[in-house]
Amino acid sequence: MDEYLKATAAIEAEHPLIKAKAAELTAGATTDRERAVRLFYFVREIPYNLFMISMHPDDFRASFILETGKGYCVQKAVLLCALARAAGIPSRLALARIRNHRVPPKIRERLGRNEFPGHGYNQFLLDGRWVTAAATFDAGLCKRVGVPVVEFDGQNDAILPDKAMDGTPYIEYVERYGTFDDLPLDFITERTSKIWGKDKRSWLRPEDDTGFP
Repeated sequence: MDEYLKATAAIEAEHPLIKAKAAELTAGATTDRERAVRLFYFVREIPYNLFMISMHPDDFRASFILETGKGYCVQKAVLLCALARAAGIPSRLALARIRNHRVPPKIRERLGRNEFPGHGYNQFLLDGRWVTAAATFDAGLCKRVGVPVVEFDGQNDAILPDKAMDGTPYIEYVERYGTFDDLPLDFITERTSKIWGKDKRSWLRPEDDTGFP
């Protein structure tokens, strides 16, 4: 179980910024379930940004994501994993290939697809069992595109929903790759570089858009 509590190069559970934020967010909480829920909602509300996708390890460090204040699913999952471990909650990453039926037309045209081969989310060990949580999309984004916001109670799995608010298809989990105690960056980039190019870095400014791939 130690592997789900230790710090790694990406999951910086011992980084001062991560430790301080975890302590701030969980102050007064009396159970791991309550701590996990608080951490989930903090990370969920970090703005989702697809163009933060990167092939570079520095762009996946939990402290980088916390300081940048935005990220895509894998980055947000790394940050949530680091915060949970800093709070003493065993946690791990999960990866899947998903199909998003609500991808905006401009994004779908640019990517040439609505399928994403490296969707990242989390699992926490709470009350003796692993519970799944996807802190991917912030509430503001969900409202704009008309999809349900993922809610997490620390007891039930909370994955991206299969239906939008109007009942039309939304997220389809096509293939689940399993769980990981550390960021499997090579595994991710092997798949995502085919879409974004091998040199893609996180776009911190509009001018970072170099017209991938």
